[in-house]
Amino acid sequence: MYLILFVLHDPSHLKEILNVWHETGVSGVTILPSTGLRRLSETTLLRDDMPLIPSLADLFSQDEVLNRTLFTVVKDNETVERIVEATQAIIGNFNEPNTGILTVLPVAKVYGLDRKDE
Repeated sequence: MYLILFVLHDPSHLKEILNVWHETGVSGVTILPSTGLRRLSETTLLRDDMPLIPSLADLFSQDEVLNRTLFTVVKDNETVERIVEATQAIIGNFNEPNTGILTVLPVAKVYGLDRKDE
């Protein structure tokens, strides 16, 4: 078994990534909003243009700066290879800037993956 961690740089690709992962045999994915040191250094989270009592429009007027971190567990290396191929077909080569980082780790044990009630 393998744990796949994928930090997706551009969240606009999320739905397409989830669709192709499902097509490759992934049964479930956990998705977390995330950010990295580089993004924090490029943007300012504290805005000096924010009014004292902001409206919702004020709060949402700044572009989103969060990545999406996806993780899933798959049973075999063939599924890992299909996921990597399908993901690169959408975002491009991982060695190019602003694509993301995909990590694959071996997993010794998993509990709760093969549930009989689902």
